[in-house]
Amino acid sequence: MDSPALAIVDLGLGNLRSVEKAVAAAAEHAGLAAPVVTHDVDVIARAARIVVPGQGAFRDGAAALAKDGGALGQALRASIARGTPYLGICLGLQLLLDESEEAPGARGLGVFAGSVVRIPDDLVHEGRRLKVPHMGWNQPHLLATRGGEAARDALGRAGEWFYFVHSYHAIPHDPSVVAATATYGCLEITAALAEGSLLATQFHPEKSQRAGLALLEAFLRRPRP
Repeated sequence: MDSPALAIVDLGLGNLRSVEKAVAAAAEHAGLAAPVVTHDVDVIARAARIVVPGQGAFRDGAAALAKDGGALGQALRASIARGTPYLGICLGLQLLLDESEEAPGARGLGVFAGSVVRIPDDLVHEGRRLKVPHMGWNQPHLLATRGGEAARDALGRAGEWFYFVHSYHAIPHDPSVVAATATYGCLEITAALAEGSLLATQFHPEKSQRAGLALLEAFLRRPRP
């Protein structure tokens, strides 16, 4: 059986149509095969590239990873370890960490040691209390970290705007895997994690119009290390 060029992982948590449509458009523009949306662990394990979208709560995502003896979680960890390009979106980023305040006791993939924490409710900007979730357009700031090259390739020009919608953000123990941050009031939010062939964004490229499509295409074109 042929291995798919690109698998979008269906965690069973919501409608993946917007992600599938955006990734398919980027693949077509890059001259690559259309993505396969699947929850089949064998297909995911053989995929040349993997996208894990973000919709739903951390506990539900962790439950999907742990189903059937943790088969999906094991397949994703193994793919990441052998250098399969991985793009995580929102929850697909948060699940890379050990745990989340959103779901005490639930376990993520543990690819990066650390936790996902709630954005404080008392943030103030210019005398106005900011809402949680952080929702809307924001500008990631690229950092000079070891994951920075992958992030620079994918995020494109400085000053690009991307669409965020989330109440929690990742704090890895190793700050060098934080490739980009975004400012929300006085808080620096983790906007992207990167290491090797892995890139994960807290924002949603599929909702970010031209900049998002450019990011998806850069991910699809990026060679394996």
